[in-house]
Amino acid sequence: MQGELREATDGFVATLTTLLDDAGINYLSVTGRAKSVASFAAKADRSVDGVPVYSDPLEQITDQIGLRVITYIHSDVSAVADLLSDQLTILDDRDLGQETAREGRFGYASRHLLVSLDQARTTPSTYEHLGHRRAQIQVRTVLQHAWAEFEHAIRYKGTIPEEHVHDLDRRFTLAAGLLELADREFSQIRDQLQATVTDQRTEQDVTDPRISSEDLATFLAGQYAEAGWSRTDHYAWVSGLLLELGITSLDELAGLLTSVDTAAINARMDYRYPPGAVRRLDDALLAVFGARYLGLHGNSHREALLRTRLDKLRTPVE
Repeated sequence: MQGELREATDGFVATLTTLLDDAGINYLSVTGRAKSVASFAAKADRSVDGVPVYSDPLEQITDQIGLRVITYIHSDVSAVADLLSDQLTILDDRDLGQETAREGRFGYASRHLLVSLDQARTTPSTYEHLGHRRAQIQVRTVLQHAWAEFEHAIRYKGTIPEEHVHDLDRRFTLAAGLLELADREFSQIRDQLQATVTDQRTEQDVTDPRISSEDLATFLAGQYAEAGWSRTDHYAWVSGLLLELGITSLDELAGLLTSVDTAAINARMDYRYPPGAVRRLDDALLAVFGARYLGLHGNSHREALLRTRLDKLRTPVE
C-alpha cells in the first residue's frame, strides 16, 4: 500500500513537472511526498468529544499524496493554478492568502488545490495508475514558502512559553507583512524589466554557435511582452532546438517570426493560462516547421505532446 502510494506520488510529480515545462511557466521547484503510515494513522484516529473526525479515513483524508510548487513571484502562482484548472480536474481550490487578507490579517499564504487526472483527456499510459488517485497541491512563492517553513518549525517543534506567545504572534505577523511587500516589489521589478528591455546583446562566444540564453531571454521579452519569464534552463534548451534548425542569430530568428501569424496561433491554442515566453516561441516554431520540428533530437522526449499541439494548430477555429 505505502509502496503504491510512493509510486503514485512520483507519477504526480512527473505529470505536474511535464505540464509546467510544456506550458513554459517559470517555477523554482516541484516536490512531492507520500503520507507516512504513522502520520495517516494519527490523523485517522482524531476525534472530537469522542466522535471520530473521519468516518471513512481512506476517502476523507485527501493529503495522502502531497505536492508543492514553489514559484518566484505571485503572478506565477496564479499561472500555475490556471494551468492546473485547464489540464486537471479540480476538486477543491482554496487561496489561503486571500482568506487571511479578507480577515484583515497578515499570515500564512498559499494556494491549495485538490486535483485528480482529467479522465476526458488522453492520459499517457505511464500515468494510467493515477486515474483514481487524488493529490493535494500547494502553490506558493519562495518568500511565502520561507515564512511557512520557519513558522512551522518554530510553532510545532518547540514549546513556547505562555508569556512570549503574543509577542511571537506579533513578530510573525510583521514578518508576513514584510514578505508580502517584498513579493510585490519582486513582481514590480519583473514588470519593469520586461517593459524596459533593450536589444543590447552580450558578446558572442565564437566557440558556441548557439544564441546565448541571455540574448534569447531579452529578445523574447520584447517579442512576447505579455508573456511571463520562463525557466533559465529552458532558454538554453530552446536555443539548442534553434541550432538544430540552423538558426544561429537573433536576426535570423526575428526574420523567421515575421512570417508567423501570432493571432492565429493564439486562437488555435486557446491558452487558458499565461504561457511563458519559451512556450510562445515553441508554438511559433511548431507552426512554421511542423513535422520537421517534431523530429528534432531535442524534442524526442515530448513528441507525443508536440503532436497533439500540432493537431490543434492545424485545426481551423470555428
